[in-house]
Amino acid sequence: MRAWDRPALPEVPGRSEPPLLWDSATGGLVPAAPGGDVATLYVCGITPYDATHLGHAATYIAFDTLQRVWRDAGFEVRYAQNVTDVDDPLLERAARDGVDWRELARTEVDGYRADMAALSVIPPDAFVAVTDIVGPIGGAVAELVARGLAYAVPAPEASDDGVDVYFDATAAADVSPWALGAESGLDRERMLPLFAERGGDPDREGKRDRLDPLLWRAARPGEPSWPSPVGEGRPGWHIECAVIALDELGEEITVQAGGSDLLFPHHEFSSGHAAALTGRPFARVNAHAGMVAYRGEKMSKSLGNLVKVSELVGRGVDPRAIRLAVLAHRYRDDWEWTDAGLAEAEARLAAWRTAPVTGGEEGELFELREALHHDLDTPRALAAVDAAVARGGLSPELRAAVHLLLGVQL
Repeated sequence: MRAWDRPALPEVPGRSEPPLLWDSATGGLVPAAPGGDVATLYVCGITPYDATHLGHAATYIAFDTLQRVWRDAGFEVRYAQNVTDVDDPLLERAARDGVDWRELARTEVDGYRADMAALSVIPPDAFVAVTDIVGPIGGAVAELVARGLAYAVPAPEASDDGVDVYFDATAAADVSPWALGAESGLDRERMLPLFAERGGDPDREGKRDRLDPLLWRAARPGEPSWPSPVGEGRPGWHIECAVIALDELGEEITVQAGGSDLLFPHHEFSSGHAAALTGRPFARVNAHAGMVAYRGEKMSKSLGNLVKVSELVGRGVDPRAIRLAVLAHRYRDDWEWTDAGLAEAEARLAAWRTAPVTGGEEGELFELREALHHDLDTPRALAAVDAAVARGGLSPELRAAVHLLLGVQL
């Protein structure tokens, strides 16, 4: 699948250090560095049934910043992202609106591309629609069944006596370097309500464990489906990301990333599926961006309290100001989008753009790089640039660094 055009990335004298990132699994800062010269990144993508909102944008800008620091540190970056272009929310929205689910997905993916390009987000090297890799996913599910790490559950409502296939989390933990709860730090009591809230089916009869997740959904009348070694049907949610990451990035990736609402169950089980398939830990670092609220509640499609990137740009808001408004918050904190925050970002952008060109001072680039080295501390990075402006202006080197590392071309 086509992504979007890559923004220009200037050269800047010197190098960043490989960044330290907060790892959800260990609960501390760890080096986000590959074993070799190529840093690999998997960031969970969209389910394309509505326009990109600021919650999405904050996640993609956060890990775009990681990409930029890696590149400045001299690493080659290989980045993959999925598009969940067949899933219950998409099918339900298409049915509600009386449109074909494939056309709805195409329209929303086009909008997402435009939003990411406007925000100067570096595109993934592999931008993969689930509908394009159903075959490999079905093969991976069959492999898990053959290894005794997945099992069938009767699905009376399915077409042609099909069965749903579930991951056996207990069996997988016995034979792979993965254990349920190791990444999220949650116990079963806290897992169960989140599992039910976020697409799981803890009360499904026939499951071996209430927390076992769906790998393959047998075909139902009126739903899209594909042939596979485990029967006609379509993929479960978590297995799609595991297969895409393994196919595109290799058996162990540097960073698995996404919003904090994906930590459990999605990332927990994506890691479990990958580890069960390879016998290796999935990611060196598991990093998560905080949630963005609006008018007192987490921004979400279900609540409808969305601030959409396309609508802000359509009103004439400079996308660079949107990016600065996001970068004013530490990526892993929860925060709230406000008009005042956007106004502050617009004022900052104007000050930076009109700052005189100066010779600069020794240490300015170091201050910017050091802030981003320490867990992508973008508020501190912005403050470093503000301080340079207050001292009299921005050097050509610092302007180039703002462009490369913060994604804001002045």
